[in-house]
Amino acid sequence: MIELVLGGVRSGKSRYAESVVKQFPAPWVYLATGRAWDAEMQERIVRHQADRGEGWRTIEEPLELADALAAVGDAPVLVDCLTLWLTNLLMEERDISVAKEQLLEVLSRRKALTVLVGNEVGLGIVPENALARRFRDEAGWLHQAIAGLAQKVVLSVAGIPCVIKDISSEKDE
Repeated sequence: MIELVLGGVRSGKSRYAESVVKQFPAPWVYLATGRAWDAEMQERIVRHQADRGEGWRTIEEPLELADALAAVGDAPVLVDCLTLWLTNLLMEERDISVAKEQLLEVLSRRKALTVLVGNEVGLGIVPENALARRFRDEAGWLHQAIAGLAQKVVLSVAGIPCVIKDISSEKDE
């Protein structure tokens, strides 16, 4: 099962995503895409690791997300986050369309729970520079592609998970 969790900054999306993964037996895999660009980001990473607690195996992979996801096998996985991964690809001037297709291919083959977190950045103003507009567009296209594969899509708003799509509950009805 694939679940996509979107939301703004501090919307509760990561906390919700962790709770979904924890419904399955440990160990769980936390596939972290963030990079410690500065001291403040390093502190965030350390705090997030401490907050997760026991049972998590953390894999830090800022660029080769598809390869890392393919390598974890059948463990429940939390990917946090797609937009940091996209930032890394842009900063390294990688081919985003190739990386996205590789990720979608791996996701389509996975049998185990895979929860992916992303920042919903398309609800605000139009950025004033080309790189920021490209980032916003690429994030939107990436989220749309993953949402198309996902059985469940959740938008987290003010700490409240709002289900946007849930194919699994439709089968139960």
